[in-house]
Amino acid sequence: MYYGTSTARRKCVCCNRYDIAVVGGGIVGLATARELVLRHPNLTFIVLEKEKELALHQSGHNSGVIHSGIYYTPGSLKARLCVRGASLAYAYCDSRAIPYRRCGKLIVALDREEVPRLKALYERGQKNNVKQISLIDARSIREREPYCRGIMALDSPYTGIVDWRLVALSYGKDFQQAGGAIITGFEATHIAMAAESPAGSSEGLKYPVAVRSSTGEEVRCRFVLTCGGLYSDRLAEISGCRAEPRIIPFRGDYLVLKPEKSYLIRGNIYPVPDPRFPFLGVHFTPRMDGSVWLGPNAVLAFKREGYRICDFNSNDFVDALSFRGLHRLVMKNVTYGLGEMYRGMFISAQVKILQKYIPELGHNDVVRGPSGVRAQALDADGNLVDDFAFDGGVDELGRRVLHVRNAPSPAATSSLAIAEMIADELEARFTL
Repeated sequence: MYYGTSTARRKCVCCNRYDIAVVGGGIVGLATARELVLRHPNLTFIVLEKEKELALHQSGHNSGVIHSGIYYTPGSLKARLCVRGASLAYAYCDSRAIPYRRCGKLIVALDREEVPRLKALYERGQKNNVKQISLIDARSIREREPYCRGIMALDSPYTGIVDWRLVALSYGKDFQQAGGAIITGFEATHIAMAAESPAGSSEGLKYPVAVRSSTGEEVRCRFVLTCGGLYSDRLAEISGCRAEPRIIPFRGDYLVLKPEKSYLIRGNIYPVPDPRFPFLGVHFTPRMDGSVWLGPNAVLAFKREGYRICDFNSNDFVDALSFRGLHRLVMKNVTYGLGEMYRGMFISAQVKILQKYIPELGHNDVVRGPSGVRAQALDADGNLVDDFAFDGGVDELGRRVLHVRNAPSPAATSSLAIAEMIADELEARFTL
């Protein structure tokens, strides 16, 4: 595993200057840093990560699915990136001997009311050039998932599972082997134009941007790329960019199937999306370690990295509740939100929904499992920002900074394709 520079060596490393500093050591930041150093081997790069290890948050707290690109609007950036990203992800895992399973996915219609939406989803997948999808009947559902009940399903055998944190760490290893540097434990709290050259430097302001940490350490660079995930809006603000879109953290709590009941699930089982609700709904997800996750729900987290119900940060809490976009989202989805909270508190309520797909599932067959926190970007009108958002500025600093304000799900699946897109954007803005 590659965690970055040791504390003992950090002073030496931080005296150096770099052409580009990438703030954020999650899967998107690492994939992009890797892409950049491979494209520009004569430039110098550094990744700055606030945690002591890489890819600890969204990259390490997700369902682990390799998505195929069914859900997204035909022709949209998300659709193109997901379809290409899935192919790149499988090829990358093969090249690095990273284990994965192409276990497939069924999107299951429970009744006739859901069938038109399922067929529309199938047509969307075809327009997106998703590989190997088909519509199957109830009998074929049982052939693939003997314990699943539904009247029709969209079968996506190209969907798989992988440990995305393992993939992210591999990106970091590639980056370092290509000459890039990584510093962990560096929480960027200040991005500004440097007032003067570093002591002892004869290069003037060749590296005019200063990135400072919460402990006062400083890295100088020519350009900055931020891939901050849950903190992407705050990183943009400290460099003088606008406050929106705002990141609102939503925690998703999973249940885990007891090992003796793992025979109930072979592959991914998902619901037909309901356009009335902002999130997808609970599903069944096998994991690389042999476990099966059930869920998640989606509730407001009171801390941006709060994986437990009791986790609380006053700054994060006030920041979220003072944002009018959240007020409007809540008002549009009051009933749905209360239902999610109720299901998060009572296992039996969540199991009741899961039993619609697997009737043999019982309350005693599950235990509480892990949680993840999703960085959901919201605009002031309470709309979920569903596509990629970039930001920079018009002043001298703004022309040297590129912020990835939103890299929505499926960012892990799309990470290598996203990296290509971000590298293209960065090259165009900074004329590398």
